[in-house]
Amino acid sequence: MAEPLFQQLQKLHDEFRGHPPVATWNPDFCGDMDLEICADGRWIHEGSEIKRQPLVNLFASILKREGDEYFLVTPVEKWRIRVEDAPFLITQAAREGEQILFTTNTGDVVPLDSAHPLVLKPYGSPPQPVPYIEIRDGLEARTAREVYYELIDWADPRPPVEPPNRLCQMWLKSRGEEFLLGEY
Repeated sequence: MAEPLFQQLQKLHDEFRGHPPVATWNPDFCGDMDLEICADGRWIHEGSEIKRQPLVNLFASILKREGDEYFLVTPVEKWRIRVEDAPFLITQAAREGEQILFTTNTGDVVPLDSAHPLVLKPYGSPPQPVPYIEIRDGLEARTAREVYYELIDWADPRPPVEPPNRLCQMWLKSRGEEFLLGEY
């Protein structure tokens, strides 16, 4: 019998040894690279989509954010790239009890907790609040629509605190903490 999704993701999270220490690498700036991470998760280099997932994963492992700019870094090189929205996309969620795990389009598995909080930010046209999760070192992932709907199913609705001016809220619980998913 196949192992449940949550246990599979938990095992990946527990076994994963991390990424290169890009936060400690501060090489000289080399210039701009013609590479863009699109809002839908595609990586475009010189006008062509990178279709080899291992190559995308490699680039994602050396991605660094400084302020509002993104760079691919090694110990000796630093190349600025463009990111249309967030560099990652949450493509899968799993829940067991009061713990939620997320998987990104590049294979990162992170729990919803204080180190990987959920934050609502405007996205789309017209802008609507959408959940983003911090993956590592200021790098965020936007939740895919399917995952967002799944989170809504898991959320705990609460009545307004100060009617009639307040809205009802939806809250998620994970690892003993609560995260605002939205208001309606």
